[in-house]
Amino acid sequence: MLTADLLIAAYSQGIFPMADDEGRIGWYEPTVRAIIPLETFHAPRRLMRTVRSGRFTVRYDTCFEAVMRACAMPAPGRESTWISEEMVATYTELYRRGYAHSVECWRDDQLVGGLYGVAIGGLFAGESMFHRERDASKVALVHLVERLRRSGFVLLDSQYLGSEHLLQFGLIEITRAEYHRRLRAALQVRAVF
Repeated sequence: MLTADLLIAAYSQGIFPMADDEGRIGWYEPTVRAIIPLETFHAPRRLMRTVRSGRFTVRYDTCFEAVMRACAMPAPGRESTWISEEMVATYTELYRRGYAHSVECWRDDQLVGGLYGVAIGGLFAGESMFHRERDASKVALVHLVERLRRSGFVLLDSQYLGSEHLLQFGLIEITRAEYHRRLRAALQVRAVF
């Protein structure tokens, strides 16, 4: 059974869960890990114009479960999800305990994009993102990075190179050993989301 304590222990060891189509939980620790170095994060100029335009209202932690459920919805090229009902319940418990967070983009009082992840020490493990309007998830990512930098986080884990669009932000792949070195250092940091 998936529990909040089990998730905290797993992330602290570099392991994360994903569910299969039947909802069974599998545990993963890739040999090659994708991270977005906070110190070299770069957003394209066009996207930064969108961020500054105020097109979206950005909020934090106001509708965590709704963000997670939006991330679980089918999308073109991804008809099934790795986010099971058990995961929604357990990550929502992590959110209530202050370990999981959402960044939300709103327009006209409608949730149009966002992301969620897990924060432990100076680690933020980005789990998933979604958008219903162009650039909404990317705007959420820019705001996430700004908040992580201000709050003293040192490691933004993206887990896999799932989609190449994250490369434009400076995503890199590192070995498992290097990830564990960075994770150990991050867990010693006292960052507050």
